[in-house]
Formats: sequence, C-alpha cells, structure tokens
Amino acid sequence: MQTNAVLLQRPRDLVLADLTLTDPGPRDVVVEIAHSGISTGTEKLFWTGEMPPFPGMGYPLVPGYEAAGEVVEAGPESGFTAGDHVFVPGANCYDGAHGLFGGAAAHIVADAARVTRIERGHGPEGALLALAATARHALAGLRTELPELIVGHGVLGRLLARLTLAAGAPAPVVWDTDAGRRDGATGYPVIAPEDDPRRDYRAIYDASGDAALIDTLIGRLAKGGELVLAGFYKDRPSFAFAPAFMKEARLRIAAEWTADDLGATRALIESGTLSLGGLVTHRRPATDAATAYTTAFDDPACLKMILDWKDTA
Repeated sequence: MQTNAVLLQRPRDLVLADLTLTDPGPRDVVVEIAHSGISTGTEKLFWTGEMPPFPGMGYPLVPGYEAAGEVVEAGPESGFTAGDHVFVPGANCYDGAHGLFGGAAAHIVADAARVTRIERGHGPEGALLALAATARHALAGLRTELPELIVGHGVLGRLLARLTLAAGAPAPVVWDTDAGRRDGATGYPVIAPEDDPRRDYRAIYDASGDAALIDTLIGRLAKGGELVLAGFYKDRPSFAFAPAFMKEARLRIAAEWTADDLGATRALIESGTLSLGGLVTHRRPATDAATAYTTAFDDPACLKMILDWKDTA
C-alpha cells in the first residue's frame, strides 16, 4: 500500500512524496488521516537541522506526531473496527524513510496500543490531543505544584493555563513578549514580562523553549520555588549557581505524555472541562505542505497549523 506523506529529505527541504507503507499485522490498524498538526517545537528543530541527538532520528523522515482520522482497516487483534475515529501520535510505518514521528501522511499503519478513540466531532482540534496530554503531564507529575506563572502564550502555554483553571487553582499569570499573542485568554491575565513586579512565584512553568530565560526565571522564584522546563530546548540549558543557591531553587523537566495522561486528557475534553477551541489558527491542504510548514515556523501569529488530508491520494 502506498500513501502521500510529508517528507523532510534534509533540513529545509520538504516535499509531498509517495511512500510505501509496511504491511499491517493482526494488532495493527490502517488509519485514513483527516488532519495532522505541525509542532513548532521539536518539528521545527528537525526542519532547521538543530535537533539535538535523539533516538531514531535521521533523514529522510516523515514528521508529525499530531494526527486524527478514521480507521479503514483493523487487524483481528486490534480491538478496533473500521469507522472508528482515532487520534494517532505518529507511526513508524514507511519503507525508505524514518518514522520518528510519522503522522503527516494520508494513511498510516499503527499498532493499536498507540491509537486512542476520540469523538468525530472534534474536527481538526482532535489532532491536538497529544499536546494537551503533554501539558497535563507537566502538571500531574509527582510532588508538583500548579503554576503561578507560565512563560509563553503559545498553544502549550494556553493549555497549561486552561488545565490549571480546570483543576480549581487560582488563575496563573502568563507572560508573552509578543503583544499579538497576549490575546485569546479567558480567566487569566497575559502580560509583558517587564510589567510584572513579582519575585515570589512558588511555581514557574516555562513553555517558551528558550534556555536563555532560565536565570531570569530563577530570579522570579520564591525561596524554595520550582522552575519547570515544559518546552523543548535546542540550546544547552544552564544557570548561574549563586542566585539559584540563594533561592534554594528546584528545577524539574517535564517529558512527553504517558498513556494515563492521554486518557485523562481525553476525558477532560469530552466532559467539556478542557476546551481546545481557539488554538487552531491556520489550516492548509496537505498539498501545500511546504508553505504550511514555513508559515507555522516563521509567522508569530500562527499558534497551530493543521494540514487537511481530505482528497489527498
């Protein structure tokens, strides 16, 4: 079986290509993708060639770990049936291309254990489930405090703020240096860093991915406060020891979601407790993938770009 897929042949060299899929096994499903999202964190690093060494990485590769669509073929041991609407966090199912992420394709083959049923009515927002689960994972780990300050009002920062409110915690403050990104908040303030006088935050969550901010953020902590690195950093994180020593600061790194996070996040979305509305700002047909990726990475007004795979062979 063949499929159209986004293929990053080398940094900044992206095409839509025909690729051969691996044959599905008894526990696999074949999914016809309706929508896939473009990550402005990890995928951008692959695009620029700045991704730190990562297991399974290499070119050419099929990007994308945010995909939603319909099961069109289900193995007898998969537990799914044709017609199920699902979220798939990528797949490694291509002949001749790395599938480190692998979700940006018209059809994919995936192990059923990696696939999650979702409601069809989510539309393009259904592709955001993994990012929402990543935000939930950052908040729900062991010995964590909910954020009082969130740095960055992109999609991850907005999801962190929404989940904090959903947990019944006081509204966090959110920073963003881009005035255009300060819009779209409901129930919490979004301000410029220079307009915030506080130096006593007990928990700061950085969703910016900017390692150069770490010293600044440590200076904003209360004594014994925690800084959570919730983004993905291309530069080596480092910090001045003396200020961190004086603060007795704690540093935590939040990794990717787990299956429990995915299930809990799906329940929050389907109950109406967590909204994904307003996060998808741009949509392009998959046939215009090269332009879509450039827009996603270079246009600060683009929070989340979704590729539409309808009518793509």
